[in-house]
Amino acid sequence: MSSSTLAKAPLLTRVKTRVSRFFGPWGVFFKGFIKHPVMVGSIIPSSDRTVAKMLAPVDWDNTKLFVEYGPGIGTFCQPVLNRLRPDATLLVIDLNEDFIVYLRKTIRDSRFIAVHGSAADVNEIIAQFGFKNADYILSGLPFSTLPNDLGPVIAENTAKALRPGGAFLVYQFRARARDFMEPYFRKIDNGFEPWNILPCHLFWGWKE
Repeated sequence: MSSSTLAKAPLLTRVKTRVSRFFGPWGVFFKGFIKHPVMVGSIIPSSDRTVAKMLAPVDWDNTKLFVEYGPGIGTFCQPVLNRLRPDATLLVIDLNEDFIVYLRKTIRDSRFIAVHGSAADVNEIIAQFGFKNADYILSGLPFSTLPNDLGPVIAENTAKALRPGGAFLVYQFRARARDFMEPYFRKIDNGFEPWNILPCHLFWGWKE
């Protein structure tokens, strides 16, 4: 949007555009939180320590498809791409179209796919792109506040989507997220990262 076009736009549109320009990705994240607070779960992206600890157990040499639910502004996206093999794929799924549009504009990598959709449909989505299973699936979705009993549905479909030996990586502010994972993952490793706003519970559910 040019300066002259912006000047002719309605006041509310001009304010939103200027806020977005000023805050950059933080503005996009804040906007997403305001529109869908129960889906985003946090007003502030995860810390670098949370990202590093969450991704530490991943076997990158044997990862062909890495999936992320609720990527937001891509806090995990570039760290994942930096670790992925040249022939691997990062596929992210988000119900918030603003985040998907932003990621498609800012991440220029042939290994990256951004899908506007629901994590509950993960099996159908990965099949659309020619994959039978994912090696790892990462989620920061707030399971305890998801509407319409989506938490158990997502956990069940995630377990189906993973290959044997793969893992469901979950970071949450509430330890209750483990309750949604336990019916589908017999082995769940626990972690905690205090250097995050808010301090974060980490879980790795392994598919046997």
